[in-house]
Amino acid sequence: MPDNKSSPFNRLLSLTLGLCKMPPGPKRILLAFSYGVVCQTLFALAVSAMVVAMFFGMTKSFGAVPKPWSYAANLFLVLQFPLMHSILLSKRGSRLLNFLAPSRYAETLNTTSYAIFASIQLLALFALWTPSGVVWWRAEGFLFYIICVLYASSWMLLIRASYEAGAEVQSGALGWMSLAQDKKPVFPDMPTEGLFSIIRQPIYVSFALTLWTVPVWTPDQLALAVVFTAYCLLAPKLKEARFEKRYGARFRAYQNKVPYALPCLNGSKYHDNDSKK
Repeated sequence: MPDNKSSPFNRLLSLTLGLCKMPPGPKRILLAFSYGVVCQTLFALAVSAMVVAMFFGMTKSFGAVPKPWSYAANLFLVLQFPLMHSILLSKRGSRLLNFLAPSRYAETLNTTSYAIFASIQLLALFALWTPSGVVWWRAEGFLFYIICVLYASSWMLLIRASYEAGAEVQSGALGWMSLAQDKKPVFPDMPTEGLFSIIRQPIYVSFALTLWTVPVWTPDQLALAVVFTAYCLLAPKLKEARFEKRYGARFRAYQNKVPYALPCLNGSKYHDNDSKK
């Protein structure tokens, strides 16, 4: 069983290599890989839709709801993700996710079921959005390339933060890969290294940055950016409450030394052994 305190790379490598020596159980393995294919396909589609849709300021989508109903439809799409995202991360939400898998394997597949549901939500938001047709501003010339670099950099930060937090959890791979190996999922330890040594919420902050570094600005993009930025600032409070309950004094020591969303001006970083001093 891999150590949950090992590096993100070693954890992911160990989990992946474990697929080469799966215990017998054809039905279990088939179920695991079926969930894996669905999960990773939807995850890739959702991320791709999000990257492309925001790059074009939410002007490229398949939604075609006539006005004024389009406003209500878009409002529903933009609110359903943060609301359900927060609910599903609660204990009650976790029980709801158990209905998305056979009861025998529901707990093991919990992270995979969550990723599937979240990917469907994101795909619906960015693929079914009905564009307003109004474009306020579009970057041109050299400025366009600068903003593209900023947009790509924001996504690179998000990818790095997700990797450091536990790529196997963030992508949903932990559940189905653990089931394939007939073992209990081993969750990564509280992240405190890399970007997490600078701020406590690098995933939410980097996602917020992707919202504001787009080369096309429309009323659609502004509405999305405002709602999701508010979510990125407020939702982590619920996450931190769960972490404090789980890690106790260790998390409080980390919380006292590492700022929430804005890095310290002195450039100091947190090291996990600081909590033991």
